[in-house]
Amino acid sequence: MTDIRPILKKAEEKMDASIHFLDENLARIRAGKANPKILDGIKVPYYGEMTALANVASVNTPDAKTLLITPWEKNLMRDIERAILNSDLGITPENNGEVIRLGIPPLTEERRRTLAKQAKQEAENAKISIRNSRRDAIEALKKSVKDGVSEDVAKDAESDVQKTHDRYIKKVDDLYAAKEKEIMTV
Repeated sequence: MTDIRPILKKAEEKMDASIHFLDENLARIRAGKANPKILDGIKVPYYGEMTALANVASVNTPDAKTLLITPWEKNLMRDIERAILNSDLGITPENNGEVIRLGIPPLTEERRRTLAKQAKQEAENAKISIRNSRRDAIEALKKSVKDGVSEDVAKDAESDVQKTHDRYIKKVDDLYAAKEKEIMTV
């Protein structure tokens, strides 16, 4: 059985990574209320390097419909503003010289449906990744039978991989359902 545990562990680690990736991607989808994670993909030029916005400014949510960005250096205001305008957020920043304010507009019904489709696609991609991890693990188990592991042990391990797969697919469904509810709530 010692040959099989690394296979199972590796499969579960890959599935777990898929869940984390999905969680991050769903957090970036705007759902009508202020969430600092929607700015995670924005990069700002900082001393010749493209740097994440969170590394050059603090981002706060004073209320449910506003994000407040306070740059650590005043000369970054224009760069941050330009990066937000060039991003696919669809939000126009307001600069008062001290802070940049992002008013999160309410979503239209059509935009809500588009975002829900995007979330569903992200969930499907995560499911595909999890299925690929299961397939790789089962192939590795079949190879281990050729290398001397008993077939009964391999079959038990295959059922363990399937149970792990089912558990992670349910997590994906739960994450998607929660995000869809958040997007569709007016």
